Amino acid sequence: LRRCRMAEGCMMALRYGMVFFNLLFWLGGCGILGVGVWLSVTQGNFATLSSSLPSLSAANLLIAVGTIIMVIGCLGCVGAVKESRPLLLTFFILLLLIFFLEILSIMLFFIYQDEIDHYAQRDLKKGLQLFGTEGNVGLTNAWMIVQTDFRCCGVTNHTDWFEVYNATRVPDSCCLEYSDNCGLDNPGTWWTAV
Repeated sequence: LRRCRMAEGCMMALRYGMVFFNLLFWLGGCGILGVGVWLSVTQGNFATLSSSLPSLSAANLLIAVGTIIMVIGCLGCVGAVKESRPLLLTFFILLLLIFFLEILSIMLFFIYQDEIDHYAQRDLKKGLQLFGTEGNVGLTNAWMIVQTDFRCCGVTNHTDWFEVYNATRVPDSCCLEYSDNCGLDNPGTWWTAV
């Protein structure tokens, strides 16, 4: 009888622990989703730096990840409260699937790191070609913000812009001290790679 009560107490503690963990998981998903929506609304005119994957922006990634976390957290929480085996099984299968996908992604990233780096640089340089063109306000603004905030110029260095402008000049966001048309000045006034 005493062992039965102890087992019930352990199961109850496990159940409440599971509900608490999944509630935190769900709230974390809500927070990530909220930040994604906030970024999408407030930074809506800013696009991604990638010209080939325009929907791959920080806001869209946060919205997708937040939604997935919320759904999984909700499954776990409801499954624990209702003691529903199908819901809990689905929850654990999804967690296991995400875990294996993360491991696979990490392995593929390290195996193909050089190819990924080469592709990313090529794609970013393609994005430079669209800088300042009609219909690419978001991409232009994103490049200006990145260069200003990270104190950099271009993908690898300031010479990336020479191909874009067909001249020895850079956008004003590359300047150490911003002023109109400072990108036409002396290269000593531009951000350079350290």
